[in-house]
Amino acid sequence: MNRFRRVAGYCLLCVFTLLMSGCAAFYVDGNAPEIPSSAYRKPESPGPVQLVWEFRTKGVPNAQATEFLKTRVRDQIAASTLFSQVSDAAEPGSGLLSVTVNNVPLSDDAARKGFVAGLTFGIAGQTVADGYECTMRYVPARDNAQALERSGKHVIYTSVGSTSPPPGGLKMSGVEEAVTTMIRQIVSRTLNDIAEDPAFP
Repeated sequence: MNRFRRVAGYCLLCVFTLLMSGCAAFYVDGNAPEIPSSAYRKPESPGPVQLVWEFRTKGVPNAQATEFLKTRVRDQIAASTLFSQVSDAAEPGSGLLSVTVNNVPLSDDAARKGFVAGLTFGIAGQTVADGYECTMRYVPARDNAQALERSGKHVIYTSVGSTSPPPGGLKMSGVEEAVTTMIRQIVSRTLNDIAEDPAFP
């Protein structure tokens, strides 16, 4: 048992070393590009909106990620010009826009793949895919208005060791760029779907 623990600890150290030495590469799925705000169908008279934003990991609220991405998401929605004002608090005559992004791993054997990459010193390269699901719900300020709800999906790939890039993957400089790019793209596409609805705003 002690020998197994020593081997396992050594392999985990190898994985950590690979990650810290830059041997981990991050890619964003290239099949879900950003839709520029200039392409949105703009309302004739945009109104104010209250934004409720949350990032989740496997369905559980992730406060750190929520706070890290909050300003980016708010600024992106404000720059869309679909609303006259975007605020965290409810204002008179404002609608309600709820945006949730949930990180759902697409590979159940992520730990095993990292273990194998460490055990082989990166020779046996592995790629793990993380899925992201965006749910956007908009409730207009007018009385008896029905809520509009749309969803979108995205993927970030992490490659460790010697392996080929995932098909269609766009290489990022690091994990931060991968996450912020994914968020910008998935929010833009889901927001566009909301704007395309004839009932908006």
